[in-house]
Amino acid sequence: MKLLFTFLITFTTFYSKGQTLQAPQKIGHADWEYIFSQLPEYKQIENELKTFEIQLQNQLKTKSQEIETKYKAYTALPANTPDAIKKDKESELAYLQENIQKFQQEAQISMQKKQNDLVNPVFTKVGKAIEEVALENGFSYIINPQMIGGGDVLLFTDERYNISNLVLKKLGIDLSKGTTIPTKKN
Repeated sequence: MKLLFTFLITFTTFYSKGQTLQAPQKIGHADWEYIFSQLPEYKQIENELKTFEIQLQNQLKTKSQEIETKYKAYTALPANTPDAIKKDKESELAYLQENIQKFQQEAQISMQKKQNDLVNPVFTKVGKAIEEVALENGFSYIINPQMIGGGDVLLFTDERYNISNLVLKKLGIDLSKGTTIPTKKN
């Protein structure tokens, strides 16, 4: 019995030491916003979105001018205009107003879809590069230190583990032009 007890104590001691001798996990972080802003696609996407937004704004402006013109014509009707004509003009104005509101809603949805269509392939490309850099450099985890909405995911990050420049290098971006990683504000 004493031999069994000694064996269990020895086994437990070695087993627990083996557990504590595991290699430490390496955690890194990559700033998506910074990486994205350094890519050549960034300006192209920004320009395409701006052009698309201007097109939508021009269409809205045309529709607004049309309703304004029709409203001025309605208010300029003589006092003796038959009620049937006035009601017809009012219905037309209401219809045009509804069309403008519907167009604004559809434009928002269209703008969001356009942005997603342009950005998602870049996010996929960057995500793959982050995964490759993490595997090549032995990282266990890579996190984004910025939450959507601007809040920090972590309160402290060691810049030694920021792989943003490694990801940009993997993507073929030349950082020799003096670009530096933005410092985190605490």
